[in-house]
Amino acid sequence: MQPTIHDAVFVAYPNVMQVAGNDINSLEAIDSEHKPVAIVPATVEAELVTLQTNYANEQQAQANAKASALAKLAALGLTQDEVKAIVG
Repeated sequence: MQPTIHDAVFVAYPNVMQVAGNDINSLEAIDSEHKPVAIVPATVEAELVTLQTNYANEQQAQANAKASALAKLAALGLTQDEVKAIVG
């Protein structure tokens, strides 16, 4: 699943237990003691970019692995129908 602003808050601020809001400039966060945590929008934005980049890289790696596996199966002589029967 695509990373969200809330995911970025939880990574950037590990002490945060709960986040409210969807606008990066008006997020409200509290810690485990129910105390407010000051959120810096630039910090959250930077973390979100990192999370989104990592997610995109993981998705591409999975697609590359699948393509590689399908090519190897085809090289073994399996037809496309046989490959589809295996992987769906």
